[in-house]
Amino acid sequence: MKIVLGIGNPGREYAMTRHNVGFMVIDELTAIYNVSFRERFKGLTGEAIIDGEKILLIKPLTYVNEAGRCALDVVNFYKLSVQDVIVVCDDANLPLGKLRIRRQGSDGGHNGLKSIIYNLKSEDFPRIRIGIDAPQHDMVSHVLGRFSNEESAVMAQSIKSAADAAACIIKDGVDAAMNRYNPD
Repeated sequence: MKIVLGIGNPGREYAMTRHNVGFMVIDELTAIYNVSFRERFKGLTGEAIIDGEKILLIKPLTYVNEAGRCALDVVNFYKLSVQDVIVVCDDANLPLGKLRIRRQGSDGGHNGLKSIIYNLKSEDFPRIRIGIDAPQHDMVSHVLGRFSNEESAVMAQSIKSAADAAACIIKDGVDAAMNRYNPD
């Protein structure tokens, strides 16, 4: 079993904000694999089968900075390795729409990743980061802001690519996904 956990904030007021790109990827996977959700493990969870493997799609109901609590509950319940957790999140250090897949790494200043690393006591989980551009003013209003129409068109393709990359990690491994989806 693998987990694909999208980082975001729950609630209508945060829907479609830059910080909720992880949730948008989970929504894309939900549509592709016809998944329905229920509330479990401090999150909305749904099951899919990808390439014969059971996958748990998760949108934590905690806020971004507490996403690790949800991840820890799932990992402990299913007795999974941290390498079985694929995290999808926004990245203000990447240009708009660019993907960056890594096998492991630091939090890069992202509070959701920081929470997951703290709770799982490890940086050794794959992650898909999606560029939202650097803020022009303060970080909080940037990540909680919505995309312009022009930006939304770019992001729609990136969301689809990130969903494909998550499926690629599950089917072919992290290295294959990095080779296929990371920019040159």
